[in-house]
Amino acid sequence: MVPSVRYGMVMALSRLEWAEAALEALADEGFPGVAIEPLARRLRTTKGSFYWHFADRTDLVAATLELWEQRGTDEVIAAIEEIPDPSERLAALARRAYEWAARGIDPHAAVLAAASDRKIGPVLERVTEKRLAFLERLYRDLGLPRDEARRHSRLSYALYLGIGALRQAAPGSEPAGPDLDAYLDLAIRTLLEAARLSAQGRPGGSDEGGPGRARKQGRAGGGRRPA
Repeated sequence: MVPSVRYGMVMALSRLEWAEAALEALADEGFPGVAIEPLARRLRTTKGSFYWHFADRTDLVAATLELWEQRGTDEVIAAIEEIPDPSERLAALARRAYEWAARGIDPHAAVLAAASDRKIGPVLERVTEKRLAFLERLYRDLGLPRDEARRHSRLSYALYLGIGALRQAAPGSEPAGPDLDAYLDLAIRTLLEAARLSAQGRPGGSDEGGPGRARKQGRAGGGRRPA
């Protein structure tokens, strides 16, 4: 009976549960928190459970990053795509991302801080490219030509990064309660209004810049082809 009892204790937690606990620790403490003994205490289990599912901490970090990409990017994109209205899609994504960054519950800040790590950097780059591509598609759905959609997507993502950075640079200054709601509403209104103006300013514009760019080039260079 003893071997079976020990087996049951070891198997009580799944690999996913370990990875979920590691993802929470990543948001709370950064990668130093993604360690075997602190996670075992958090989960109230033994290290034997960990080694049943993972070869070592490197294996755990890889699983944590995989779960971060899945939960924080792939599943978010899938949920946003279910929203029919393009403006509401962008607003929902912005609210979720900016709120998590402002409240300090987004693991992204910890991943970004460890970007120089050769095993973490490529994952961060892949996730960032995936997110930017989706943002660009959202702006395209709002009627922006490709070059404008690309600019707006990068600016809206830069705002997301900036909110997280400001929270780290000035702890305790982050908005909360009604102030947080007003903060998020302002950010979303600004994004949507900027997108609306860009779309209206280029009626029937081409994918690479539309009439607005053509008029500017015509004034500057007498209709010369761009370099």
